[in-house]
This record gives sequence, C-alpha cells and structure tokens, in this order.
Amino acid sequence: MNPSEGLKQLLYDRFLHFLHLAEHISTTELKEFANFARMQGLTSFPNNLTDIHIIDCIGKNEPINNTSTAAKMNLSKASVTNISNKLHKEGFIKRSQMNDNKKEVYFSLSSKGRQVFEVHTMMHEIIERRFFDGLNSFSELELQASLKFFQTIITQNENIVNGDRKT
Repeated sequence: MNPSEGLKQLLYDRFLHFLHLAEHISTTELKEFANFARMQGLTSFPNNLTDIHIIDCIGKNEPINNTSTAAKMNLSKASVTNISNKLHKEGFIKRSQMNDNKKEVYFSLSSKGRQVFEVHTMMHEIIERRFFDGLNSFSELELQASLKFFQTIITQNENIVNGDRKT
C-alpha cells in the first residue's frame, strides 16, 4: 500500500466514523430540540423532526402552498398534505387562499408555529456557529479541499440513492 492509499484508507475510516456520529446525532436531534425548546419556554411543539422542518420551511417561505413545500422538503405532496393537516389541527399553521386563486391553499405560521420556528432557528444558529468555530484553524486551501471532498461524497451518494451504483 503506497502512502496515498494509506491516506485514502484513513480518510475512509474517518468518513465511516463521521457517518456513525451523524446517525447518532440524527437520532438524538429531536430530544435536543425538545430540551432546547423547553429551555426557551415552549410547552407545545411537534414530536417529530419532519413536522418541525415543515414548520421551518413554511416560516422561511410563507405564504407557501403544498406543491412548493413538497418540492423544497423533497417530500411527496401527499406527505405534506397529511403533515400540514396535522399541524393545522394542532394549531401550528394557518391556511389561507389568495384572492385571485380560491382553489390553491397557502400555509403560514400561527403564533404557536412562529414560536417553534424561532426556537428551531436559534438552535440551528448555535449549531452553525459551532461548525464555523471548528473550521477556524483551516486555511483557504484546506477549506476548498474539504469542500471538494464533501461534494464528491455527496455526488457519489446521490448517485447511489438515484439507482446509479457504479463503483
């Protein structure tokens, strides 16, 4: 094994470790959000991340319709319909129609949904700040190489997800 192969193996091992950590974080993210939300004084919030992310999508794009929400979230329209019905019933979102189009329903946040949106935004700002702080020791070239690495991994994984399993 030449030195570059050893380095590739080390990168692969670190990448697998990263995936395991990301999976662990993903499974604990809802608990972290719930704890953070309670610390911010929220007593009512959805009990799954997809619902919270739908609230986030609506908050960033309101008023937004079902089709646009589905496209932005990479979910089916049927899934968004089911989730939005539940969020509406629980009082997190409001529905409205535009004057020029009575057929299309648009979503916006209720005050209760706005609170969830704001807490979710605060939590992501903390995560982003922590991420940026971790990159402060990187040079511009190292950041560019890291970006190229992640883009290569993303492209490979998107190809796998889309059914192109070339090795």
